[in-house]
Amino acid sequence: MLYRETGQFKKTYAADMAVFPILQDRIGLAVILVVAAGFIPAFGSNFFLSSVMIPFLVFSLAAMGLNIITGYTGLISLGTGAFMGVGAYACYKLTTAFPGVNIVVWILVSGFFSAAIGAVFGLPSLRIKGFYLAVATLAAQFFLEWCFVRIPWLYNYAASGAIEVPTRTLLGIPVTGATATPTTRYLVILGLVVLLTWVASNILHGRIGRTFMAVRDMDIAAELMGIRLLPAKLMAFALSSFYCGVAGAVMMFLWYGGGEASDAFNINQSFNILFMVIIGGLGSLIGCFLGAALLNVVPIILKFGLPALGVPLGGATAEHINHLFVGGLIIFFLIVEPHGLARLWQIMKQKLRTWPFPY
Repeated sequence: MLYRETGQFKKTYAADMAVFPILQDRIGLAVILVVAAGFIPAFGSNFFLSSVMIPFLVFSLAAMGLNIITGYTGLISLGTGAFMGVGAYACYKLTTAFPGVNIVVWILVSGFFSAAIGAVFGLPSLRIKGFYLAVATLAAQFFLEWCFVRIPWLYNYAASGAIEVPTRTLLGIPVTGATATPTTRYLVILGLVVLLTWVASNILHGRIGRTFMAVRDMDIAAELMGIRLLPAKLMAFALSSFYCGVAGAVMMFLWYGGGEASDAFNINQSFNILFMVIIGGLGSLIGCFLGAALLNVVPIILKFGLPALGVPLGGATAEHINHLFVGGLIIFFLIVEPHGLARLWQIMKQKLRTWPFPY
């Protein structure tokens, strides 16, 4: 009875179509936000914030971007890592060119540069689909990786060829650079993720989201209904790349604190985020968080948790076990539950709705 919506009457269409129409969902979300914004920063250690929570939020944002194009629009993309790199380099160039502007502003603006590049590489999506579109986005991945290494202007002709993150402040508090604390960086990333998740939820539950899903279900029928395929697909690529670009800028400036894009945004990163979306659930925002949480927590448990419990496990062995575990999870979900962890969450909610007579 705790989750039943009996008696929660809706008087308007907007209330009935709300993202969280049930009161208990809104209460649960409020509790999660209070814990994330208050409890975790107050009691979490620097290791927990830097190695668990910050990577979880960054990968959740990147998975959200990939899910928009793959889960909601039905277009396969293997260039997620490259589009993240575009956002990181755009933020680096903007920060060095205009040092007086707040770094959070440039992190968000860098997503628009990634969106423009994503729309350009999305042009072939009108003529090709499926495997051929995957190959086209893979070509984008390799081309952009080449640009990151071979165009010195992108990294300001630095001898190391790496992005050097300067110290920048927000309200007088350092948020990037060596003096920025994990707590500050975590709170900034949390704010960005909450904001962008709210924006994505409203977009995907509106007219644009319904357009994406119509293209995903059957593009020919969508075109017959009056949906223009090229603008719809380009918008999906641009929106997806925007989120990936912001995730890349956040990863480089608020998590890594600098580094080479050839290592941070390579093809392995693209596949890693794709696995998060597959395991978490295609076409679901909550699946992005579930998949990122699972694939981010498991390596930490293998690397630090088991040795702390007295189970000897080397770093290389933990890496091999992690690869086997992820591969097994992908096969399991593709066979047993193709909609991922998000579908299991939906089933549990449905059983709570019909309690004490779950079917």
